[in-house]
Amino acid sequence: MKQEKILVIGASGQIGVELTLALRKIYGAANVVASDLREQNALLEGTGPYVSMDVMNKEMLHVQVIRQNITQIYLLAAILSATGEKNPNLAWHLNMQGLLNVLDIAREEKLTKVYWPSSIAVFGPTSPRQMCPQKTIIEPTTVYGISKYAGEFWCNYYFMKFGVDVRSLRYPGLISYKSAPGGGTTDYAVEIYHEALKDGHYDCFLEKDTYLPMMYMPDAIRATIELMEAPSESIKTRTSYNLSGMSFSPEEIATEIKTHIPQFSISYQPDYRQAIANSWPQSIDDSVAREEWGWKPEYNLAGMTNDMLENLQTENR
Repeated sequence: MKQEKILVIGASGQIGVELTLALRKIYGAANVVASDLREQNALLEGTGPYVSMDVMNKEMLHVQVIRQNITQIYLLAAILSATGEKNPNLAWHLNMQGLLNVLDIAREEKLTKVYWPSSIAVFGPTSPRQMCPQKTIIEPTTVYGISKYAGEFWCNYYFMKFGVDVRSLRYPGLISYKSAPGGGTTDYAVEIYHEALKDGHYDCFLEKDTYLPMMYMPDAIRATIELMEAPSESIKTRTSYNLSGMSFSPEEIATEIKTHIPQFSISYQPDYRQAIANSWPQSIDDSVAREEWGWKPEYNLAGMTNDMLENLQTENR
């Protein structure tokens, strides 16, 4: 069996850091090359090879794939929802061209697998609000959502036309204590824990009853690796899989934090991100992922809150 050699693009981002570390445990440090345009994240230093690289430079990327004998690519570089609305042209260009560069190289070099994340941002105000199904009305209203939905069909196209084994998950909002959020609409659910411990108060940019699909990072990393390790005959959805962990509102997460920090308080000052949140479903039906490759989340709001606060307190000591 051929030794897999993995390239993680966007390795210094919120998902990239933890995914790179998890992959290095499975495949061996030397076989997982981390890359980013940014400086290497401190958590990755000394854990394995790192190259500074721009996914938009296709020639440079192609050279690295050949030089490093890469067999799999995890493409995580993207401009997220809230940041994307400030610079729509850049978000579209990076999110689309980066993917096309990787898919093209994967086709030419006959890579074994490609991973590319989609998002619940593909859904829009006309999609069902509760238990939004895998196949439904999809009319995204953010440039991030538009780019992700278009990307899903590029993935499907390269699989159908060229046999590129590309796999994808529609991530909900992701929560992690290890790395900072990257400019998304669900970032409040990370910030709130930091502020609870630092100041005992959080000023939330969403209304208190804004329900959104969320997931704790350990579940997201496990889902990604389980999807990529599933036999190809199990992967029947070649656009992107719905993925669900839990759904909650800012008020509910604040209530859960108060069980640990009774003096914690929260106030609400909704900004432009409220309109983005209002356009997304409140909960996701991921039964297709459960049926096809056995997905099952482990963390709920209480378990996540306990783990987040415990780890952040340990870090701050």
